[in-house]
Amino acid sequence: MIDIRLLRDNPDAVRASQQARGEDPDLVDAAIAADTRRRSSLTEFESLRAEQKAMGKQVAQASGDEKAALLARTKELAGQVKAHQATANEAEAELDELLWAIPNVVEGAPPGGEDDFLTLKHVGTPRDFAAEGFEPRDHLDLGEGLHAIDTQRGAKVSGSRFYFLTGVGARLELALLNAAADLAMAEGFTPMVTPTLVTPATMRGTGFLGAHADEIYRLERDDLYLVGTSEVALAGYHGGEILDLDDGPKRYAGWSACYRREAGSHGKDVRGIIRVHQFHKVEMFTYCRPEDAAAEHERLLAWEEAMLAKVELPYRVIDTAAGDLGTSAARKFDCEAWLPSQERYLELTSTSNCTTFQARRMNVRERSEHGTRTVATLNGTLGTTRWLVAILENHQLADGSVRVPEGLRPYLGGLEVLEPVR
Repeated sequence: MIDIRLLRDNPDAVRASQQARGEDPDLVDAAIAADTRRRSSLTEFESLRAEQKAMGKQVAQASGDEKAALLARTKELAGQVKAHQATANEAEAELDELLWAIPNVVEGAPPGGEDDFLTLKHVGTPRDFAAEGFEPRDHLDLGEGLHAIDTQRGAKVSGSRFYFLTGVGARLELALLNAAADLAMAEGFTPMVTPTLVTPATMRGTGFLGAHADEIYRLERDDLYLVGTSEVALAGYHGGEILDLDDGPKRYAGWSACYRREAGSHGKDVRGIIRVHQFHKVEMFTYCRPEDAAAEHERLLAWEEAMLAKVELPYRVIDTAAGDLGTSAARKFDCEAWLPSQERYLELTSTSNCTTFQARRMNVRERSEHGTRTVATLNGTLGTTRWLVAILENHQLADGSVRVPEGLRPYLGGLEVLEPVR
């Protein structure tokens, strides 16, 4: 949640963030009003409690009419104390609810919605398939020709938007994820295989039970949620703890299966394995000091770009607009690879700076010279099943075979080309 001190000291910044996101700025005023009521009632409560305690000593020493009057006042004070305590509790509950409802305060992201991103750079040049003399196939045609992707049997077994990765398809995903894990470990990340079922407190704490809660699978009988990213489990890993960050950020690389309903998605994205209900991912997650978060964000982006270079994909980096940020993100950079079959860019990675928003909800702190304080959290995708879409399409050859990027060949026993099955 946002810092209550920011709400008190600079409410205009929170209002501006709400407006940039397209959210209701009136929530800010409602939260301020609740905080004012709570603090006023607590002040009055404490004053009356002090008077009540002093009155108790006077009653013990009084007698006759004076004692009767003091007892009457004591009774009146008891009622007032109880009333102010109730008012303070109600205001605190209202404030708490409002603070949980306000998204993180935007830091540097452009205003607007999904289409209002800023393109920061382009890397690499998309292939000219016309000049090469053939029309590019899409990833599903290629995958079926390679016997790498089987969506028909996936649908038979589990329903629409499920699939099997078979043969070289399974090997290619494992190669990608192992390459991502190796890159992360080389940069000092601790590898983690994380739980894919989490408690409501963990899911809520990381900010995923807001506007997009309908995209999350829930096991009602067990009151557990299936995660859409290992970010959720990793954000809860140090919940309620005080960290030692004297030696720098704590960095984890989570490998997990991920589950998303993908409610409402439509069009070409539902063909093949672009938008599916289950996939695998290696996710970077960092705990760091708040003043180091912006620099850490740039590092996460650089590591994502290093992974994209390893698989030789042309891509662009965008600064996501405020209205397209998740609840927890103050800023987010996306890397989008060129998709030849659709002649558009497809998001492959996101890296988000969540500042102190998630950690405040999860009560993750560090010791500082002024006592304990909330840490910052960041996350970024280093490899996921969707990357196979871009790898197959960008490295395809005219005969339906696919060249293996050099960065993945060591993970495939030196295999240079994936050959179609005739």
